Amino acid sequence: MFARITTADTRPEWVDDFINVYEKSIVPAAKSQKGFCKAYFLVDRKTGKGLSITLWDSEEDAIANEKNLYYQEQLVKVKNLFTSPPTRQGFEVCIEA
Repeated sequence: MFARITTADTRPEWVDDFINVYEKSIVPAAKSQKGFCKAYFLVDRKTGKGLSITLWDSEEDAIANEKNLYYQEQLVKVKNLFTSPPTRQGFEVCIEA
């Protein structure tokens, strides 16, 4: 399993808007991607910092949806809510409990 973690900052007053877009648009789009397993969206309402964690069957699946522009299309949906550029990292999931 492979995890893609995207960190993004928004204004605290925009957190609910960000959550709404993630839940109603980004998650349904993710579910249509090959290898998608789960998504988590964590927020700090006081600072506006958000953390998206998506889990994929393999690193190849995560990379494939970057190549087919799925990932970039999801960022566009929330780009007006960013207060700084998001960062993205990938990790092998070694333990799941």
